[in-house]
This record gives sequence, C-alpha cells and structure tokens, in this order.
Amino acid sequence: MIVYIPDGTKEDAAFARTTCLAVSAHQDDIEFMAYAPIAACFGAPDKWFGAVVVTDGAGSPRSGIYANYTNERMKEVRIAEQKKAAAIGEYGFLALLGHPSKAVKDTGDTKIVEELAALIRRARPKELYTHNLADKHETHVATALKVIAALRCLRPEERPEKVYGCEVWRDLDWLDDGEKVYLDCGAHPNLMRCLSAVFDSQIAGGKRYDLAAEGRRLANATFCASHACDRYTALNYAMDLTPLMDKSVDIADYVAERIRRFERSVRETIAKFNG
Repeated sequence: MIVYIPDGTKEDAAFARTTCLAVSAHQDDIEFMAYAPIAACFGAPDKWFGAVVVTDGAGSPRSGIYANYTNERMKEVRIAEQKKAAAIGEYGFLALLGHPSKAVKDTGDTKIVEELAALIRRARPKELYTHNLADKHETHVATALKVIAALRCLRPEERPEKVYGCEVWRDLDWLDDGEKVYLDCGAHPNLMRCLSAVFDSQIAGGKRYDLAAEGRRLANATFCASHACDRYTALNYAMDLTPLMDKSVDIADYVAERIRRFERSVRETIAKFNG
C-alpha cells in the first residue's frame, strides 16, 4: 500500500482529521463519482477528504503515446496521475492499495476487506462514498461489496454516519426522486475540470471521461426536476447504502426493491394516462 499526504502532515494525524472518505476501484473514479465531497472539503479548515483506490490500474486501455506501455509502466503512470489529483484537490490523504482487479472480484479474498476495515477505522469519516451496486462495471460492484463487508466488520462507533453509492458506469436517474441522494457538484468548476484533466492516460487513451462526467453532471442538474427552475449547476446522484452496514439486510434485495419501485412508478404513470 502507498500512502500519500499532499500537505506533509504525519500519517496518523492525516487520517484522524478525515471527515469524508471515498473508496473507488480505479484511479480517476473518485474524481468522477465523489466530486461533491472533494469540493465541500476544498479550502475548509474543518473538513478533510480522504481517498482510497483499490486496484493497481494495470488493465487500463491505452493508445497514442501510451500505446506501447507495459502494465507495469501503466501502473506507474496511474499512480502519478492519482497523486497529482490528490495534490490539486488538497486531499487529506490518498491510499493506493494496488490490488489486481481479479483479487477484488475474488469472493474468497479477505485481505482487501481487512485492509479497508483498518483504513476506515483509522479515518473514522462521517461520510463514506463508493460505487453504487447497480453499476455495470463488475470491478466497481465488487469494490462496493468489499467496502460493505469491511463496514460490517467494524463496531457501530467505528462506522460512518452515512454511506453512499455513486454514479460512474451507470447513472442513477432511474431511482425514484425520493430515494436519490443529491450531490451538489457546482462549487469550484475550475477545480472539477482540473481534476478530470489530470488523467491524461485515459483521455489520450481514447476515453473522454472528463467530458462525459461533466456532461452527466450538467444533464442531471437540468433534468432532475421537470416543473421547476434549475436549483443546481452540476449534480451527481447517489444511492443511500447506509442500511447495508447492518448484516441482517440482504444486499441484493435492498437494490432489487429500488428497481421494483422504479418499475411500479413507470407502470402507474402509463396506467394513469392509458385510457
């Protein structure tokens, strides 16, 4: 594990000051899914953002100047890019666990769960952000499940107050409005664009994540309400995963029930106007 603290604070103190923590599968996921807490902590004396990236970045697509880079070289590039983002965003700390994706997706691998539990215990964030469980990227879902498993290992007083599953490889527009968590991403638009632009290996590698992520935020801000003026200039949605810290709650049922509620809502609207 690599720990990077941009402002040079000693490690224990850097972890202890954390108020918001994001745990992602890949380098750059954090900046796309958790910009709202990054912006909320930026420049705030009493708020600090911590970031944990689980995988090593070896499987990244590559073209252009990166086309002939080996997996080992790509790991180095991805680490450097994530450190740049942490410095620009003034993160309280960045932890890079460096696991291959196959380890994250291995249901029998408990090492990652133990590492995450230890990091969360050290940081004691009030809010934790990770991937949503309806994401279409398997490594993202597997990471979120590892996070939930880690939270279930902790004592209640060691857990965050809130846990959110955020948009990356599938948006959450389909959630009923009453179940959406609205993450205001309107602050510091210059910072938002700088953080996205840092990940040149992905952008030059053929994936315009920077434009796509900003486009989703702008679209969410306009389309979140059909009969009201815009309240947001940029917006991400999240799913509330807080109840899943309780071992008695079935994870699949929890998400499936939200899908069923969406289905019922669609059916009810059609029935209402279908003569």
